[in-house]
Amino acid sequence: MDALTNPLLITGDDALALPAFDRIQAAHFGPAFERAMALHRADIAAITAQAAPPDFDNTVAAFDRAGALLARVEAVFHNLSASATTPELQAQQRALAAPLAAHWSAVLQDPALYARLAAVHARRAEAGLSPEQQRLCERLMRDFERAGAGLPEPARAEFATLAQRHAELTTRFAQNVLHDEAAYTLALPDEAAMAGLPEFVRAAARQAAAERGLDVPVITLSRSLIVPFLSFSRRRDLREAAWRAWVSRGEHDGEHDNRALVRDILALRRRQAALMGAACYADFKLADTMAQTRQRVWALLDEVWQRALPALGRERDLLRTAMAEAGVDHPLQAWDWRFWAERVRQQHYALDEAQLKPYFALPNMVAAAFECAQRLFGIVLRRRTDLQAYHPDVDVYEVLPEAGGAPLGLFLHDNFSRPSKRSGAWMSTLAVQHRNADAAGRAVPPVVLNNNNFAKAAPGQPTLLSPDDVRTLFHEFGHGLHGLLSDVGYRRLSGTHVLRDFVELPSQLMEHWGVEREVLRKHARHWQTGEPLPEALIDRLEAARRFGQGYETVRYTASAIVDLAAHEAAEPIDDIVAFEQQVMAARGLPADTGMNHRLPHFQHLFSGDSYAAGYYVYLWAEVLEADAFDAFTEAGSAFDAATAARLKACIFSRGDSVEPGAAFRAFRGRDAVIEPMLRERGLI
Repeated sequence: MDALTNPLLITGDDALALPAFDRIQAAHFGPAFERAMALHRADIAAITAQAAPPDFDNTVAAFDRAGALLARVEAVFHNLSASATTPELQAQQRALAAPLAAHWSAVLQDPALYARLAAVHARRAEAGLSPEQQRLCERLMRDFERAGAGLPEPARAEFATLAQRHAELTTRFAQNVLHDEAAYTLALPDEAAMAGLPEFVRAAARQAAAERGLDVPVITLSRSLIVPFLSFSRRRDLREAAWRAWVSRGEHDGEHDNRALVRDILALRRRQAALMGAACYADFKLADTMAQTRQRVWALLDEVWQRALPALGRERDLLRTAMAEAGVDHPLQAWDWRFWAERVRQQHYALDEAQLKPYFALPNMVAAAFECAQRLFGIVLRRRTDLQAYHPDVDVYEVLPEAGGAPLGLFLHDNFSRPSKRSGAWMSTLAVQHRNADAAGRAVPPVVLNNNNFAKAAPGQPTLLSPDDVRTLFHEFGHGLHGLLSDVGYRRLSGTHVLRDFVELPSQLMEHWGVEREVLRKHARHWQTGEPLPEALIDRLEAARRFGQGYETVRYTASAIVDLAAHEAAEPIDDIVAFEQQVMAARGLPADTGMNHRLPHFQHLFSGDSYAAGYYVYLWAEVLEADAFDAFTEAGSAFDAATAARLKACIFSRGDSVEPGAAFRAFRGRDAVIEPMLRERGLI
């Protein structure tokens, strides 16, 4: 299998073409990676073999564009593994995890390359470099140091070995969670089992069964199916069964048990931190964030936790009152909360999700998001039916400047849940924007993907979204815009390659437009009649926006607390479930509330290390985005042109070419304050 037959190794001249997904097989990845890694090693060798002294062009810029084929193959591999996996592809993941980690450790620990980079970094201030070039020097130097390049032997070799083992363990963790999610179904064989379920839930259950070749409607562990089931089902026994399956993913005896894996990953990370001279892994990870220290993160989590618990108590009182009025005398349990919260929402705000969903058809909400991007940032997304993605459900769009001109990039929208796709919602890329494809500065346009996990409607029927689904769609589109609007010179600084507690700012900020009255009036229309969402329902949506925030805030913050506690632990954690319980008992987490994510299935933390010791980042970024949206409020319009232009120039287009605190100050004129976030959550 060579470059003439392996579709992963065939490149064309069209920068906006997609890979030949219809021809790519799992067996192609091994040879493609072997070839790509060899070419990357050759690129590095060419940099280090130069007789010329190191400078920005021959060392820093050259390294930034090295490994172009490897970047392309890795992007296809990781996207297919997450969105359209197969047993064969999962086997390739397990086989390639350690070799890929070893390759990157060898590159980022290369002594000659590190020495050249360090020499340029040391002279960056007086070398006549642009601010962006200086930033690239700083970020690459940090990358090398955090990969162990500055360690003495044998610590450097040990750190590389740990990185390989980490890749193997996190790959197994993610595959185990996917197994538990794909394997579970709760059958609804008759009307008694479907008691209380509105038609949209029943239709989704029928469609889930059809996709799995089953004759009986089923509930799966897809969030867009299990959450409405827990909200509407009058069968308390079935709610409990579904809830227990949801919260116990990764926690079953046998080959897919993640408990020992989490223990081993945490131990491995403690050793990495020790090699780096850090007191704990949390200190090591947080050193490269806006927060910088555990103390600052704990201060934020503590303040929110202390405010959220009383709000949760007020919500619980409402639920218990509703239960008493209905003649229910059993204790409120975790599998009851969403059911009774939905009743309270209907009683107090006259809001019924089953009444709302017909106004939120997926195509209309996609059109709403796209129009917001046009009005704010001057771009148009146009469907490309001639380009085929990796699954028939994926829509492909060309991104164009509204004023005319060459395409800016491609956007792939993958909205539906399926057994071959991991849970959650995320943004990824097949290519990132930059102008460093060669020494002449050839530009590369972005190819960006949004993955959601909405429950797909039956053929011929529209997929209807809940308000929470709409929020998710706009959130991921915010990430997508961060990648699509990137306008930087270098690949390492592009798009979402920013500090972890800054990356959620664009995504969470975009959520505001998903609930803007002006947007709802135009796009929230009944899928059958075309009638707009009544003003009275918009009023009720706004009035109810803060209801349930105590519950959601406690669940989120509980997961962030457990994350940070686990990664600051100095001693081994032999029983991760007992540890989780101890941390939450000390904090006073009510049993009827639970957590967003428990350690055995906490993919943010253990399917990689991106959010390890960093689940707090959504709350940190929420402080930034709530304050940022206030700029539009102060300007008098959610679409104020001057504010939007400043947002694009300072935040969405800058990638990591500007230090994030400075980028926010350039937009807002000052540092962020916490009050807008607390107000949005109803905590003050």
